[in-house]
Amino acid sequence: MKKSLVLVLLVLPLFFSQCSVNQQISQAKTLGDCKYNIVSADSVLLAGTDVRQFQFSKLEDLTRYPRLAAGLLLRNVPLSARINLGIRNPTAKLAGINQMEYKILLAGQELFTGFLNQRIEVQPGSTTTIPIRLSTNAYQLITDGATRDAFVQLVQNLGGAADTQPSKLTVKLKPTLALGDKAVNYPGYITIEQEITNKTITGN
Repeated sequence: MKKSLVLVLLVLPLFFSQCSVNQQISQAKTLGDCKYNIVSADSVLLAGTDVRQFQFSKLEDLTRYPRLAAGLLLRNVPLSARINLGIRNPTAKLAGINQMEYKILLAGQELFTGFLNQRIEVQPGSTTTIPIRLSTNAYQLITDGATRDAFVQLVQNLGGAADTQPSKLTVKLKPTLALGDKAVNYPGYITIEQEITNKTITGN
């Protein structure tokens, strides 16, 4: 009897551990089946200035702003923002993950990268919005001929400028599974292609 009890006590942690792993895999897979969109962006600052204060039609106009001009000279132009990512779960299963890596690309170049270390959970048939804080040095994007025009257009859209073409962003998400004391990445990325217009920006 004692031997049976010891065996049960030894097996139970393995059983619950396997259940936890299977649950994480199921929820992460459902997260991959969800629909995503950037609902809005706010608190968008370029070189410490709210992008809605910029009035320009070409890159050279940006040098009229002292902070931005100084940042370009120092090769350090801080860009920060908060995007509100909408996640809709059209399935009958719970979608969720505890950690997630993200990349945001503009014109094929990385604009932001980071790691979201918080529980994300979307109930069946519902939608949730996740705020993601972003920061980067935009100097390379501004000065590189391959991304300059796309970046200027993005700043115009985030600043609410009229008569601008939408900016195309690519968002890549990679959920991370916790398997014991190890972190295992979800195979591949969840990729979202979205256009950003002058209506995307909201108040700080």
